[in-house]
Parts: sequence; structure tokens; C-alpha cells
Amino acid sequence: MSQVNPPNILAVKKSLLVHTSIENAFRVFTEQHGAWWPKGHHIGASVPQTAIIEPYVGGRWFERAEDGAECDWGRVLVWDPPHRLVLTWDIGADWKFDPNLGTEVDIRFIAETADTTRVELEHRKLDRFGTAAEKIRAVFDSEGGWGGILREYARVVG
Repeated sequence: MSQVNPPNILAVKKSLLVHTSIENAFRVFTEQHGAWWPKGHHIGASVPQTAIIEPYVGGRWFERAEDGAECDWGRVLVWDPPHRLVLTWDIGADWKFDPNLGTEVDIRFIAETADTTRVELEHRKLDRFGTAAEKIRAVFDSEGGWGGILREYARVVG
């Protein structure tokens, strides 16, 4: 008999401290998303000029290339500045947009002091990748995945 893992067993969790206020940590993550998101992490045909998170529930999370072409990555599920942001990750194992995928990236901002913020990220519901779930979880958990992406964010936020 095969054992079925509970859905959130296949999740990636990362945490880091940034030396800035909770308000600035949230602002840089959301308003300056394109300043720190790695340019090589895109799904469009052209290298993106920026990455954008629209600041409201239902808003788009997407990339925009210099020629104006846009590729959606997901949607905003929770917009709670400066404490929490939840986005869908709708990019399939084939690295193409899939609006029905709906894995979730939950980012929490926790004030440790007035000028230090803990940022906790959980990418969950990875079981939705089906037979590719474990492989994709390993990609997200790798240096080229959320760890490296968050280090770029920390470098920009200061």
C-alpha cells in the first residue's frame, strides 16, 4: 500500500532577518519587486524589465519585458501591509503559466525590533504539481530557488 503525504508536507520554508523596519521590508518586497527579483527568473520570451505585484487582493503578479510584453505568474490572495502577503504561483513544472495550478507563496513580515524584520516565506501546496512535485520542491529549495531569491531581496532592502 502506498502512503499519501499530507498536502503541506511538500512545502519550502525560508526565513531571514533584514535590517530595516517592517514597513520598509514590506514596501521593498512589494513596490520594488523588480529591483531585486533575478532577471534570469522569467517565463516570457524576452528578458523582463521588471516584476510587478499589484497592491490589492486579486491583483496580478507578473513580469513585463522592455517591449511591453507581460507574462502572469499568479495573483494576490492576501494583501495585509506591512504584515503579510500571499500570492499564487501559477507557473507549472514546464515553466509555463497555468492559471489552474494555484500553489501559494505566503510571506510574513515580523518586527523583531524597530529596525530589524524577520521575513518568513512558505511556498506550499506543491502537491499540485502532481508527479513533478518532489522535483519542483527541490528546485524551489535550492540555491537557485527561494534561498537565492531572498538573498537578493535582503541585499536590496539593506
